[in-house]
Amino acid sequence: MMRFFLAALVSLAFALPAAAHPHVWVKATSELVYAPDGSITGIREHWTFDDMFTAFALQGVESKEKGKYTREELAPIAKVNVESIKDYDYFTYATVDGKKSPLGDPLPDYSFDYKDEMLTLNFTLPFKQPLKAKSLKIEVYDPTYFIDFELAKETPVSLVGAPTDCKLTTELPHEMTYAQGKTLSDNPEAATNWGAFFANKIMVKCP
Repeated sequence: MMRFFLAALVSLAFALPAAAHPHVWVKATSELVYAPDGSITGIREHWTFDDMFTAFALQGVESKEKGKYTREELAPIAKVNVESIKDYDYFTYATVDGKKSPLGDPLPDYSFDYKDEMLTLNFTLPFKQPLKAKSLKIEVYDPTYFIDFELAKETPVSLVGAPTDCKLTTELPHEMTYAQGKTLSDNPEAATNWGAFFANKIMVKCP
């Protein structure tokens, strides 16, 4: 029953108009994982959801200790959430040397952690094949802007095993202006890819 409940939540999220503001908030931390030969193999994501979404998602989840949840107890809802965002490319878009590069489905070790009354979804998106990239751009956003992604303030992105000469930079989205908000409110159909204006961008340059 709980699995259907969460699937319905995700379906509802994408059925509703964006209404000029998000309804779910996520703080994101990303790790870009490299192989010993310097090729990038995948992106390890850690998404901490806001307390309201967390409370909603935990309805019906039983735990042995009140107020605490193990990864095993949270495994069913982790599966539902990961499977539910597949159709939205996991809100993660990669460009390698100027060309879009598809990512595969998450590795089977995805999980939910519960801490400070918030859920954190952990999963790794592999590239369909390891790539050596001089220029890599990763964008994390919800096209409908129903979900607002914000890079964590402390160590939002890290390189794991990358060549020492690779340089990492990030670009944060600007705040929505009043004019943008009014435009979206007046014309919800314009929200098809509205979230791209508020994408978090991760760039890596390698020699």
